[in-house]
Amino acid sequence: MVALSMVLVFLLALSGGESELEAKISSPEKGTEWGDPDLSLPGSCQPAPTCQKCILSHPSCAWCKQLNFTASGKAEEQRCGQRQELLARGCPPGELEEPHGRQEVLQDQPLSQGDRGEGATQLAPQQVRVTLRPGESRGGGAGPEEVWAGIRSGSLTRARPPPPGEPQQLRVRFLRAEGYPVDLYYLMDLSYSMKDDLERVRQLGQDLLVGLQKVTHSVRIGFGSFVDKTVLPFVSTVPSKLLHPCPTRLERCQPPFSFHHVLSLTSDAKAFEREVGRQSVSGNLDSPEGGFDAILQAALCQEQIGWRNVSRLLVFTSDDTFHTAGDGKLGGIFMPSDGHCHLDSNGVYSRSPEFDYPSVGQVAQALSAANIQPIFAVTSATLPVYQELSKLIPKSAVGELSEDSSNVVQLIMDAYNSLSSTVTLEHSPLPPGVHVSYESQCGDPEKTEHKAGDRGQCNQVRINQTVNFLVTLRATHCLSEPHLLRFRALGFSEELTVELHTLCDCNCSDTQPQAPHCSNGQGLLQCGVCSCNSGRLGRLCECSEAELSSPDLESGCRTPNGTGPLCSGKGRCQCGRCSCSGQSSGPLCECDDASCERHEGILCGGFGRCHCGTCHCHANRTGRACECSKDTDSCVSPEGGICSGHGHCTCNRCQCQDGYYGALCEQCPGCKTSCERYRDCAECGAFGTGPLATNCSIACASTNVTLALVPILDDGWCKERTLDNQLFFFLVEEEARGRVILRVRPQERGANHTLAIVLGCMGGIVAVGLGLVLAYRLSVEIYDRQEYNRFEKERQQLNWKQGSNPLYRSAITTTVNPHFQGAESPFL
Repeated sequence: MVALSMVLVFLLALSGGESELEAKISSPEKGTEWGDPDLSLPGSCQPAPTCQKCILSHPSCAWCKQLNFTASGKAEEQRCGQRQELLARGCPPGELEEPHGRQEVLQDQPLSQGDRGEGATQLAPQQVRVTLRPGESRGGGAGPEEVWAGIRSGSLTRARPPPPGEPQQLRVRFLRAEGYPVDLYYLMDLSYSMKDDLERVRQLGQDLLVGLQKVTHSVRIGFGSFVDKTVLPFVSTVPSKLLHPCPTRLERCQPPFSFHHVLSLTSDAKAFEREVGRQSVSGNLDSPEGGFDAILQAALCQEQIGWRNVSRLLVFTSDDTFHTAGDGKLGGIFMPSDGHCHLDSNGVYSRSPEFDYPSVGQVAQALSAANIQPIFAVTSATLPVYQELSKLIPKSAVGELSEDSSNVVQLIMDAYNSLSSTVTLEHSPLPPGVHVSYESQCGDPEKTEHKAGDRGQCNQVRINQTVNFLVTLRATHCLSEPHLLRFRALGFSEELTVELHTLCDCNCSDTQPQAPHCSNGQGLLQCGVCSCNSGRLGRLCECSEAELSSPDLESGCRTPNGTGPLCSGKGRCQCGRCSCSGQSSGPLCECDDASCERHEGILCGGFGRCHCGTCHCHANRTGRACECSKDTDSCVSPEGGICSGHGHCTCNRCQCQDGYYGALCEQCPGCKTSCERYRDCAECGAFGTGPLATNCSIACASTNVTLALVPILDDGWCKERTLDNQLFFFLVEEEARGRVILRVRPQERGANHTLAIVLGCMGGIVAVGLGLVLAYRLSVEIYDRQEYNRFEKERQQLNWKQGSNPLYRSAITTTVNPHFQGAESPFL
């Protein structure tokens, strides 16, 4: 019980999960073609000194290689920026270096059913070469400016952005073929409690083959068994018990063992029944079994088991729980499982006493690596434990086994149908800096909801049905060498191999050694920037190191009065010219392109470019921080006017006149509501009463009053009272040209029952009070009469005869002396 409790706690602690990736920024728009970059990612481009560092900083960065682009004193770092920004600063489109990732399909055999499942092509494409443009991670994604701008524009819908790096999206197709071959290995618990189940399994082979042959023409079955480690406290080590662990000496019983591979996979049902018929039960001491040892060896010893490269099923049957990592310490076993096959020539796990039980993670990893789908057929008592275990093992199923395993064939068939109709796409381990996300399209893209997650999965896939998976690849770092990334559908043998490359340098076509542009050959020209020869300095390598000490050169880096720091303290003086740093620009670096006003913490509100302390706003934006929009759509009232005619629109917001308020200046403290304005017209037009009854047609000329029989009234109807305090309801509908339609509900005429209701309530209260008083008096009278009758009855039953009452008997007895002869007593 202690081991079972530990297992339950461990499984429940690990069974949580999460799933996300439904935001726009991680899911490209529908209809994206192969290789199309997702340029909707929020920008995070910062200045960089070289083209290589620029393109690696963020996927939105581009480099301007135009000669003399920074001649105005700007640093070469200013060549790096977003495409739109560089174009606005005068960089020709042909001078932009903006490399993008790409992909090339190397093998794409069409999907096919094959011949009875043999030779089927279920996964396409088969081989792709992908080149990714990395983007360095700077603290988890976009900065605050880009996040705020993205929130306002609607491009950000969650707090945590995707990893940087330009995405490449692959469309992977899967076709579920009919009759795909199957290998099934039956792994059975042979502890003593499974004695009746063994009798049923001995006759299982033919039924199992017949059942599987209904769904596939190529099926093989094998058999293995397990009990537990042959050390205390798991089994008794008494010599006689090691030979015969069963309770009675007369029944057939074999010595305990950890795992025994009995029959390799075969299509011969008779061989299965023959080998299983030779088996007998064994015994152990504690309740949990050594099933994890058996599962691990069955997954690792693929050659001995005889697994083919087809759908692999492992049927695990038991009526109890399992030992897991750490339990071996109870028997003095401290060495963790080494993850290797240790079957001897007889098919027995010979080194079981040396290694601890495997963990749940080791079992899940071994099954996944071997592409084996486990089916846990267990009894009802342990069903919850294995259901929690199944959540931790991909592509696994759990079924409830009857007490004698009579339903095992149907259980296996149901589990196989469930597993084969579930298509799960996963990938091999990723190299550092590479990220993968999935989007599953499990049916008609126009009618089926897309599911995003860290693996692709579609359930209830029918035979001959094709499903699609959109796989998005991103890189945050450069790869030192190409990496082979493999994708496969769990339970199926085919794979997609992706050859990953990273794009980590610019391919500028203007590279010139000893370039004339660099002071007639004083440096190397690459991507518009001069790399000076040794001893030469300057933007164009125009001076030597020996000339730096000349005071005449420094004069060109100061203001005309000769005071103040060189280059305004925001750059370096090289060859008599300022080379500005950071966001500074100008001949003397006097301009700061990061000192503009901010709106909501964002430079120029995210809707403009800062230049020399002034925001240059985008079209349709204004304000010192580009905080105002010139649009007026938010100021238009439902009637069509601007701010309801009681204000003016500024920054797409209504500035109301005195006495008016509201988002559209539609409210004021002294204003009448529409119900109050049209109450008199509705009353006189519908009922001919009210203050306007005598001149209704003149005073209400712009209204059209109609009676409307409406059984149910909503909140839009006005509720008012007439002069004689009668309720009536009407609806105000405004038309074009200033006319108003008033739909009035006819009054419901009826007698006034208010006085009758009041008098009835008062009379009822008085009647109830009198009834309570009478009931009380009657109950008291009945009680008194009962007491009096009881008293009379008891009085009549009394007997007053002498001596009958012991209270009146004398307590004195007179004794007469017979010998007394005295005179007669004078008292007699």
